[in-house]
Amino acid sequence: MNNTVSIGGVDEAGRGSIIGPLVVAGISFKKDTVSELRNIGVKDSKALTPKSRVNLCTQLKKIASSICIYKIDCRVIDHNVNLKSLNRLEARMMAHVISNLKVDEVFVDSCDVNPDRYKDCILSYLPTVKVKLRSMHHADRINRVVAAASIVAKVTRDQEIEKIRKTHCDIGSGYPSDYKTMGFIRDWVSKYKCAPNFARRSWRPLKQMLVEIERYELGHF
Repeated sequence: MNNTVSIGGVDEAGRGSIIGPLVVAGISFKKDTVSELRNIGVKDSKALTPKSRVNLCTQLKKIASSICIYKIDCRVIDHNVNLKSLNRLEARMMAHVISNLKVDEVFVDSCDVNPDRYKDCILSYLPTVKVKLRSMHHADRINRVVAAASIVAKVTRDQEIEKIRKTHCDIGSGYPSDYKTMGFIRDWVSKYKCAPNFARRSWRPLKQMLVEIERYELGHF
């Protein structure tokens, strides 16, 4: 086994959120250190408590060869959703992360129903980078390096939400399934007649609220 080989993993956090950025994170390790991930308890970030994620993220930063994080703000997301190119945006950002990791082999969590198509999309943005790319569904569950990336992405995303929470207290988790989040957005739209700049206007629930406000305003013109 060549222990100088570098293995990378890339994952995202916040894709389905209505508040805050989409975070793409990549992390790499020398092949002979990958076994340490199991020893310290690395697994899919969704299976860990917030405190455990933060603790593991600190440990990962000490043993990783490299880490690259890319944050995609709401306006960029909205633009790409309107163009029906969210998967392509995520592929482009994953390619950016991979190019910075400088790895021999990298595993990514595919957001496309067709992992091979997603792999080809990422590679199209890496014309000069020689890397063995493996795209798969649920990679954060079955590959510990991707799980490590999921932890970094989730901790970074949580930090971004916490920044928003310092100014706007009751925003909930930021996901449309959270009644507190949707209540916050509903109150904001009702009060200011627009969307918060940290919310995704292209998401259907918020888009519908804005349409209803516009209809109401036109009806009282």
